[in-house]
Amino acid sequence: MHSALWVSKTGLSAQDTQLRTISNNLANVSTVGFKKERAIFQDLLYQQVRQPGAQSSLNTQLPSGLQLGTGVRTVATQKMHTASSLQVTEQPLDMALDGRGFFQIQMPDGTLSYSRNGQFQVNAEGQIVTATGFLLEPEIQVPENAQSVSISRDGIVAVRLPGEAQEEEIGQITIADFVNPTGLQSIGGNFFKETAASGAPIVGVPGDDGLATTEQGMLENSNVNAVEELVNMISTQRAYEMNSKVVSAADGMLRNLTQTL
Repeated sequence: MHSALWVSKTGLSAQDTQLRTISNNLANVSTVGFKKERAIFQDLLYQQVRQPGAQSSLNTQLPSGLQLGTGVRTVATQKMHTASSLQVTEQPLDMALDGRGFFQIQMPDGTLSYSRNGQFQVNAEGQIVTATGFLLEPEIQVPENAQSVSISRDGIVAVRLPGEAQEEEIGQITIADFVNPTGLQSIGGNFFKETAASGAPIVGVPGDDGLATTEQGMLENSNVNAVEELVNMISTQRAYEMNSKVVSAADGMLRNLTQTL
């Protein structure tokens, strides 16, 4: 196989991965708490035809070598945990995290996952749950006769009961942060899982030690910038076209060679 065909093939594969990443970002432009991704590439091994600094004669050395690249590969997709804007919903169980941290969610198998999506509801037992019915951790139960629910910036949940002049505290929201949130594993459904790369969760009260505060009646928007992603999509498309032209050029050279010989 002509080496240029192989190199351009790796380029086409890399740009296909880039386009897939961009399309996933655009698809989630309206997903609450979504964090955009970017593909990270690196060049492949080089064929060292002539080593830089090799002896060209008894007393001279090559100032530069002859190194032929073999293409590119995708090494990672990195979650960009940058801050995004907040939207006011005025729904009492909608919560946004303003700063670092994640809500702790108990999965059906009993393990914990982490999320920035604060669209919470109340189930039939009065427990605060996600839209998919998974429990907020620690568990908070809203009394059936509660007239209103208030959540402070430091995560204290209180309700007003009939005939009571003051609100009654029913729970404390805690959030988790990670040394390396980029190392969290995305499992879909707006959930992340702890990994060895992320480190162990650092659990605390909202607002303490640099953790985010809880903002009631608000939701965190996706941090995807649609205009930026469209520009990236155009750039990726052009790079894909250029790699396709290399394939066509290499094919033309091989065709000419076979026809001539």
